[in-house]
Parts: sequence; structure tokens; C-alpha cells
Amino acid sequence: MHILVALTYYRPHYSGLTIYAELMSRSLVQRGHQVTVLTSRYDRNLPPHEIRDGVEVIRPEVWFNISKGVIMPSMPIWAWKLIQGADIVQLHVPQFDAAPIALLSRLRSRPVVLTYHCDLKLPHGFVHRIANTVSNLANHITARSANVIVQNTRDYSDHSPFLQRYRDKVVPIYPPIEQIQYEQDDIQRFRSKFNLEADTRYIGIAARLASEKGVEYLARAMPEVLEKFPNTCVLFVGPYENVVGESEYSAKITPLIESLNNHWKFLGILTPVEKQVFFDLCEVTVLPSINSTESYGMVQVESIACGTPVISTDLPGVRVPVELTGMGRTVPPEDSRKLAQALIDVLDGKLENDLRPESIVHLSTPDHVAQEYERIYYDLLERR
Repeated sequence: MHILVALTYYRPHYSGLTIYAELMSRSLVQRGHQVTVLTSRYDRNLPPHEIRDGVEVIRPEVWFNISKGVIMPSMPIWAWKLIQGADIVQLHVPQFDAAPIALLSRLRSRPVVLTYHCDLKLPHGFVHRIANTVSNLANHITARSANVIVQNTRDYSDHSPFLQRYRDKVVPIYPPIEQIQYEQDDIQRFRSKFNLEADTRYIGIAARLASEKGVEYLARAMPEVLEKFPNTCVLFVGPYENVVGESEYSAKITPLIESLNNHWKFLGILTPVEKQVFFDLCEVTVLPSINSTESYGMVQVESIACGTPVISTDLPGVRVPVELTGMGRTVPPEDSRKLAQALIDVLDGKLENDLRPESIVHLSTPDHVAQEYERIYYDLLERR
């Protein structure tokens, strides 16, 4: 079948949402489907049209940005053309353009599957408040137009004020994660590249340097951890410079991180092999997100799949991987003291014996997730 996927950002942009969409699109192509991704040309250096891993990617021009959203007047025109040749329209939100694309899809009698990643919570401010209002309205139009709404967990959808209105449409599917095989030499290359000492104990965090990720709470927890384990260092993986919409947050948190000196290292965006080595080298990883903009945290399952425990915040959806597998601890959001204590416990080896990583890992392979979506697609096509 031909699947049209629409979302604001696609690779090489780096976020959980874009990684999710890329892994799913690539897996659907490997399963014999034709996939076209309609997304933004958020960087003018990107080609307007290309083929990535068998996936056709079309990028309309961006005129300007509102908060983290982009304005693309030609997006509905492209959507109208591409919907005609599609069997299924797959939308990812948050996305400003999802509403008109959903309505156009219904006009052309194409089934719409909506992957609802999270409730949007932008920082305070007049522009952000307008963006939040517009996005919320667009999401409701999209949800009403969608035939099926996919969310990562039932836990999140049951606690989301937005999704509670569309409970009868929601289907839970765990997000896809990718496990990469690597050689022993890759470990040494990784250590050499980032100057990592063999006698240092590493705490990992994989995220964007963004306000909703709660990075400052890990930074504030570190002095207490260092009192007990002075040879400990945080490895931060992901974008940390010039993150869209996060300049104010970066300026606020930089002095806090700099005060930790050589106990915090920014590694930037890693290759798939390097990221796998990173999860293996860390003794524990942390997901200190603070609000419903985080609905799951795919990096948790990547960590668990490597046998590395996780400390995450006790938020709907986010707590599911740790609670299901026993691989770590959950702590209240915005609580540095309890985060520090949980880190000390894990580094001390105080984890339960009943660990069940396989209970979530085998349900999160890209191929398994693609099969789950296929079932939805074929069911909708049969009903049509």
C-alpha cells in the first residue's frame, strides 16, 4: 500500500518524534510498502526532495517560525496532491498542519491514522500562549477527523485531558527502538573520541537540551551523588547548542552545568553504533522530564535493552517502562533530592532481583511496531 506520512520535522532533525517516524517509515518500506513523508524544509540546506532509506521525503519551504512550529503556506497544496495517490494518511502531532491535512484526507475519502505523541506545553509568554491555543484547536480538529488515534501507552491516554475525549479511538502501541550490533573496537574508539576514563562511573542522559526535559534537576542532584561517588560523570547525548526555541533555557542552565566542571560532558549527536556503546558504558541513565510533553521516553527502552537501568520521573506514560520491567526507579518530577538518592541507590547496586527487560523490548522492535500499524491500516481499508 502507499502510505503518506506527515509531520513537522523529519530526519536529520533529532528528537524522539522524528526518530519514531523514521524507524516506522523505514520498517514499512522494508515490509514492501511505499512511504512518502511530507515534512518541513526547516533548514534551507536540506534538499526539497530526496530518498532516504527507501522513503520518499518531500519538504515544502518554511516561511517563518512560531515558537517551535513552522509556517508553510504550500503544505496544504502538497498534501492535496499526495493524498490522491495514498491509501492511508498517517499524521504525527503535535503539528500545526495536521488539521488541514486531516480534513483534506477526509474530503478524498482516505483513512486517517493519528499518532498522538504528547500534550503540548510551551513555556510562558504571549507568543507561546497563542501557539499553544492554535495547536490545541488544530489537534481537536485532527482527532475528530482521524479514524484511529495511536498513543504509546494506555497509562498516558487515560491521564491526558485531551485524549480522554477520544477514548474510543485510542489504540496503544509502544514506540519503535533500534538495537545496533557493535564490535569491541567500537568501545575503544568511543572512549578515545570523547576522552572517557576507564575508572570513571558514567551516568547517561539522552535528550535535547530543552526546558521540558528537566536537565537542571539532574545537574542539581549531582553534588550529592559526587559526595558518595566522586569519580562519577554525566554524559549528555543529544543536541545541546542552538536548540530551536530553547536559547533562554540554555542560558539559564549553562552556569549550573559549568559548576560541575569535568563531571559533565556534552557528547552531541551520536551515530547509531556510538549511541549503543553509550548505553552499554553507562551504569544508569536518567529521564528527568517534568511535564506531559514527555509521554514515554524511547531512550528508556534503548537503555533497558542494553541492560542499563533507568531513573525516570513518575509521570503518566513515562513511568511505564521502569514499572513494567523493574529496571530502575521512578521519582517525583522536579525533585533533585529524590533523584540524587535514586542515583546513589542504583550505583550502590540496590535494585530488585525481579528484572524483566524482555517484557517490553520485544514489543518495541521497529518491525513489530510496523506490524501493529499494518493491522490498523488493513482494517481501515477493508472497512472503507
